[in-house]
Parts: sequence; structure tokens; C-alpha cells
Amino acid sequence: MGLLQDWRETAYAQQTDKKEQEKFWNAYFLQEKGIYEQLLTDPDTEVTGTVKELAEKYDVSVQIMTGFLDGINDSLKTPNPIDEMDEDTTVSLGFDKEKLYRNMVDAKADWLYGLPMWDEIFTKERQKELYLEAKKMNTIVKPKKIGRNDPCPCGSGKKYKFCCGKTA
Repeated sequence: MGLLQDWRETAYAQQTDKKEQEKFWNAYFLQEKGIYEQLLTDPDTEVTGTVKELAEKYDVSVQIMTGFLDGINDSLKTPNPIDEMDEDTTVSLGFDKEKLYRNMVDAKADWLYGLPMWDEIFTKERQKELYLEAKKMNTIVKPKKIGRNDPCPCGSGKKYKFCCGKTA
């Protein structure tokens, strides 16, 4: 079984009771926050190594590191081969700062996008812009419905019902 599959089966186990699942995720989020605190302290340095080496570097289990890699993969400049990785796969944590911030907002991970290290990377104004961009990413905007008696959008000057809105 691959690392990613093992991670997902553990993290999203259906047979685990709710309290155990909550305990698992709280422990994971705490460790994830610790890794991000270290990464964001020096955001321009690309951290690389095998999955096992990175787990040791950040003092987490290989399974937790796999979950971290799964979570950060969409924010990396070059995504890692997470589907087929094993402990000896060399991976990179070279992330796009703006993409990472937006993805944290999109995931509603306020414990991550609220880290004080972001203040050293982006101004408060830029953080607010990125926050709003992230919120708009998943907002569906419906076009204004044309009423039967509204002027036709084709520019003919006729009412919509007598022009483009005519039914056969």
C-alpha cells in the first residue's frame, strides 16, 4: 500500500468513532502548524529531501509528513508525485507564497493563514487582497436574468419578448 493511500485510509476512516477522529485531526493540525511555522520563517529557501528525512527534520511521523505533503501539494511550484511516493521518494517543499496563502484561506485554516510569519512576508493590505481573492474563487455569480419586457441585449431597441426572446 502506498503512503498516500495509507494516510487517507487512516485520516478519513469511516469506522473510527467521532472522538478518536477529532483527536487525530487536532494532533495533526498542531503538527502541521509547527511545520508551517518553520517553513514560513524562511519562505524563500526551498526545502528538499526524502519523505523520511523531512519527517525526521520536522519531528513528525512519516504518515503525518505524507498528510502534510498531500495538503501542500496544490501550493507547490512543482507538485510532488504524491500518488506513488514512498519513504525514499525525494520531494520538494518549494511553495508559491500567494497560492499557499489563498489555499489556506480556501481551506478555512485560520490557524495557518493567521500565523504571525505572514506579516513578514506580506503587508496587511496584501493579506487582505489575497483573502478576498480566495473567497471569490468559489463564489458562483449568476448572470442577471433578462425580463420579458426589458430592452433586448442585442441592441435592436425592441423588447426582449419581441426580439431574441421570441419563442417559435
